[in-house]
Amino acid sequence: MNMSIITTIKNIFRFYGEGFKNMKVGKTLWGIIGIKIILFFVIIKWLFFPNILKEHFHTDQERSDYILNQLTQGK
Repeated sequence: MNMSIITTIKNIFRFYGEGFKNMKVGKTLWGIIGIKIILFFVIIKWLFFPNILKEHFHTDQERSDYILNQLTQGK
């Protein structure tokens, strides 16, 4: 890699790092945003994307047979 690219990348990280370090209210707000995003995706996955294959089939072989059947059957 070219040394000027590495220097540029270091400068970018230093710029954002120093800006984030000097924040007062911003750190709290970013923390709240991060927690909300994590909770949002956990709740969304739990409510809307249940593991149907685990619920209806007991073994990996049954799951794979079902998926193969669903993918290969004509409509």
